[in-house]
Amino acid sequence: MIDAKLIRDNVDFVKTSLLNRGMDITLLDEFLIADKQWREALLSIDTLKMKRNQLTPKGKPTPDQLQSLKTLAESIKQAQDGVNVLESNVNELSKQLPNIPLSDVPIGSSEEENCVLETIGEIPVFSFQPKSHDELGINHGILNFDQAAKVTGARFVVGHDKGAQLERALINFMLDIHTDEHGYHEVQVPVIVNSNSLFGTGQLPKFGSDLFKLEQTDYWLSPTAEVQLTNLFNDHIFQFDQLPVCITAATACFRKEAGSYGKDVRGIIRQHQFNKVELVRITNPEESHSQLMQLRKHAEKILQLLQLPYRVVELCTGDLGFSSAKTFDLEVWFPSQNAYREISSCSNFLDFQSRRSMIRYKHKNGQKVSYVHTINGSGLAVGRTFAAILENYQQEDGSINIPDVLKHYVRFASL
Repeated sequence: MIDAKLIRDNVDFVKTSLLNRGMDITLLDEFLIADKQWREALLSIDTLKMKRNQLTPKGKPTPDQLQSLKTLAESIKQAQDGVNVLESNVNELSKQLPNIPLSDVPIGSSEEENCVLETIGEIPVFSFQPKSHDELGINHGILNFDQAAKVTGARFVVGHDKGAQLERALINFMLDIHTDEHGYHEVQVPVIVNSNSLFGTGQLPKFGSDLFKLEQTDYWLSPTAEVQLTNLFNDHIFQFDQLPVCITAATACFRKEAGSYGKDVRGIIRQHQFNKVELVRITNPEESHSQLMQLRKHAEKILQLLQLPYRVVELCTGDLGFSSAKTFDLEVWFPSQNAYREISSCSNFLDFQSRRSMIRYKHKNGQKVSYVHTINGSGLAVGRTFAAILENYQQEDGSINIPDVLKHYVRFASL
């Protein structure tokens, strides 16, 4: 959540920032009105309490004094009930306000105005028409969409033999690099989460329609391990020297992809279930930007080791996620589409998530307590990495080479 004091003290700045996001600021206006009513009601209660204190005698009260005090007590109770309703309204409105973009985020209304910062690696040149990853996977018998449709439905896939082994190899490879070389602590987490955890990282209440909920429970299938890894520290206070915290997990992720029907129907780019290795860093505010840049480099390292061509894109204000204040997307090259496609989003949420999850730290002096900053990114989306390897490493005879760094993780050199 946004700091309410920041909104009160910098109304014009917040309005401009949210307008830059493309947001209708009616919600902000509603929040400001509700917040003012709530604070005025609190002042009214304070006035009633002061009056009660003034009327309270030092000795035994008279019947008239008792009646006045009783009347005041009833008025205070009624006023407090009203304050509770107003406070609840303020809280509900504040939950719907997105994060404020950092000042250096490019202003734009949509993904067309995102900024390409750099392009890394050589795009492969083929002497033949490159096939799509789904066609390659079907031809090699390693991806089966028909079986998945029978077992579950559309936007699922079954991996076979070398395909299943390659997916597993990618997960192990990514985790080994992030733990052995980048210093992340590996965690194994549940893939079912509760509503409080989803609220903490910003998926609820706004994005419930894109999530799978288990009926008659407070449980949901996790859309990303960002939820679990961040909420490991829900309602926690770190000592200053415990930061930064760097953790990673490989999990299955689940998304309805609501509103995306007709997009990426073929293949494994946009599935309801997919594997992902997630990176989370928790830090003090002074180091959050450098921590974001470090996390981004760690995600890039996987692409570099796999020798996959990619580019770095900074999202404009209108394309930022709800909780993010700054985001870099890594986009990998897909020859069959003649286009780059997102494979990782690396974001700085500042204190937006930590306010919702109550994650704080003690300053060096041990006295003051402040909210941490949270940073996360995919390191990487495994299915999309799998697909990019099939397309970029395909050969004219239909075979597919395996990147050198993966060869000791699998028992084959090609597909």
